[in-house]
Amino acid sequence: MDISTLCTSTIRIISAEAIQKAKSGHPGLPMGAADYVFVLWNKFLKFNPKDTNWLNRDRFILSAGHGSMLLYTMLHLSGYDLSLEDLKNFRQRGSKTPGHPEYREVPGVETTTGPLAQGFSNAVGMAIAEKMLQARLNKKEKIIDHYIYGIMGDGCMMEGLSTESASLAGHLKLDNIIFFYDDNHITIEGETKLAFSEDVQAKFKAMGWYVVKIDGHDLKQIEKAVIKCRQFKGSPKLIIATTTIGKGSPNHANTSKVHGEPLGEEELKLTKKNLGCPEDKEFCIPDEVYQVFNERKEQLEKEYNDWQERFNKVLEDEEIKKEYESLKEFKIDDSLKQRLYDLFADKDKIATRAVSGEILQVIADEIPALIGGSADLAPSNKTYLTKYSLLCFLIIFCL
Repeated sequence: MDISTLCTSTIRIISAEAIQKAKSGHPGLPMGAADYVFVLWNKFLKFNPKDTNWLNRDRFILSAGHGSMLLYTMLHLSGYDLSLEDLKNFRQRGSKTPGHPEYREVPGVETTTGPLAQGFSNAVGMAIAEKMLQARLNKKEKIIDHYIYGIMGDGCMMEGLSTESASLAGHLKLDNIIFFYDDNHITIEGETKLAFSEDVQAKFKAMGWYVVKIDGHDLKQIEKAVIKCRQFKGSPKLIIATTTIGKGSPNHANTSKVHGEPLGEEELKLTKKNLGCPEDKEFCIPDEVYQVFNERKEQLEKEYNDWQERFNKVLEDEEIKKEYESLKEFKIDDSLKQRLYDLFADKDKIATRAVSGEILQVIADEIPALIGGSADLAPSNKTYLTKYSLLCFLIIFCL
């Protein structure tokens, strides 16, 4: 067995095993997506488990949050503060591995996901935030240049929120987004054709996305697709990865059963045998697998240190440093609050939207992280910032 196959087989088995131990969960997606997630994390994703808030890290968003064991397995292997015991405690009360990824509760989780398409929508927001950072901090050199990666499934695709978010991303030409669509043709009820038959590729192309279709189990195709997407500028990118849900399971792969049910003890044993893993060992992660991930981590540590040196030099520019600090330290102090109270002290008959509009004009000068605008309704809802450019909607973001 070559090392890449050993790694992907381990990811599949550990994910399925934790779900079996919990007697609850969704093994289908982790087992089906293991190949392209391994390629992404081992060759492209930029992160530092010792500094989970690294400003220039790539973001990985599991919008299909029901496949959380895939993310937990990757975080463990990649050196985050998530032990093998934590994986064994999947879905248990008080554990660090809840049924769906929880932001701030699990190290390395970028956003809470569960409601389908929510993670994808969050990712679009993160991509906008990065573009804002680039405009503010990349004045002397390209110091902010990360990507927003993620996975969405059929459930995410079916939600209206994903279409609205994808439309905005295409309109804004957010080329820092690269998302995988896990196209496995199976839902928890049966085949997707029962309720979903649209042409996803045509739909996303119509919304301004660059779309690539691949075999989601072909490591070379996966790598080439990510490279191609990283090179393509001016559009968000979608990689449609055709996969077999529950890949590796002899009897449950490509069935709706594996979507939302543990494999069962006997099927887990058969799956281990099928994937060439020891049948009599629980949660077995070969040293060779840890070595692959450790080598990647060491490589990224050097990249992280080099970036920190560059960033510190950038911050020697007082103007850029001041702008960075104003974004980092998002505050509304008491004096600003008082100014706003005083502004309307003698105005008891004014429309709420007019009040809001005047407040925005005041705080926009004081809080650089406030971006004004509205979805083409500014003349009505008074969100236009008179000193600045009109954007599509109001975003307040804090690093």
